[in-house]
Amino acid sequence: MGFPRKTLFLLVFMVLFTNHYYSESASDYTTLVYKGCSKDTFTDPNGVYSQALSSLFGSLVAQSTKTKFFKATSGSGQSTMTGIFQCRGDLSTSDCYNCVSRLPVLSDKLCGKTIAARIQLLGCYMLYEVAGFSEQVSGMQMLFKACGATTRSNGGFEVKRDTAFSVMENGVVSGHGFYATSYQGLYVMGQCEGDVGDSDCGECVKNAVQKAEVECGSSTSAQVYLHKCFISYGYYPNGVPRGHSSSSSSSSASSSSSYSSSSSGQNTGKTVAIILGGAAGVAFLVICLLFARSLMKKHDGRSLTVEYGWREEAIFFFGFVDLFLDI
Repeated sequence: MGFPRKTLFLLVFMVLFTNHYYSESASDYTTLVYKGCSKDTFTDPNGVYSQALSSLFGSLVAQSTKTKFFKATSGSGQSTMTGIFQCRGDLSTSDCYNCVSRLPVLSDKLCGKTIAARIQLLGCYMLYEVAGFSEQVSGMQMLFKACGATTRSNGGFEVKRDTAFSVMENGVVSGHGFYATSYQGLYVMGQCEGDVGDSDCGECVKNAVQKAEVECGSSTSAQVYLHKCFISYGYYPNGVPRGHSSSSSSSSASSSSSYSSSSSGQNTGKTVAIILGGAAGVAFLVICLLFARSLMKKHDGRSLTVEYGWREEAIFFFGFVDLFLDI
């Protein structure tokens, strides 16, 4: 079963995105991911389009206090506008409203009075189009991707990632469109547009996973947005941060608990922090001693030699720390 092709607009992207998007900040979900703006604007001498768009935005924002997905229509005749909003499945009702309520202002600021636009934040998105717009985009069309730093692991990361992907692909079907879970330091999330059936959702997420594997390779974090679904993942070798550590899906508790992160990863992170803190203290002491040594040797004409030696020793030390981090 495939997706029907429907009218939409060709997107022109201005990307405002950072690779470290898995912050524990409460306002993280309001961060802009991308914008898609039609190149065409509507001529509106009588203000009918602006009035229809304002009414559409008002309806969508109002509904965000009750649901996480909604479609609406406003205006009549040639000024008819249709719009959609959707919030991420793990957001609370209040967070959903807070996210969606920002979108009309952002749409006007980033796209202006265009005949079609899509604004994607980390926690929600909104799109609208004027009736009669004829550009077509497949449900599987990739709208945006962002790949994080690549890992220097020996292949173990890819195995963990692929296992987590497999769990997520099944989870979005049983979870009816949304699934998020953690597995051995990986946090993965997948979601489909609210009116997509379970079977088509699984197909869309599987397609997004394939694109992530090809486009982002061994990246330790990524987001891939298709027209009808998105996936994201992040790798935390020292343990998934609190707030991401439990599954956020509609699937059974037994399935979720099988892939929750263990506390050992968090304890390892604390141990590493203590060791690195001690190493930093030793480094500071070494630098102070080397500086004092350089002052003592200025009188015998060997300050340049000491400075070079200090650099050699400092490089060795921080190289050792870098090696430790890779273990």
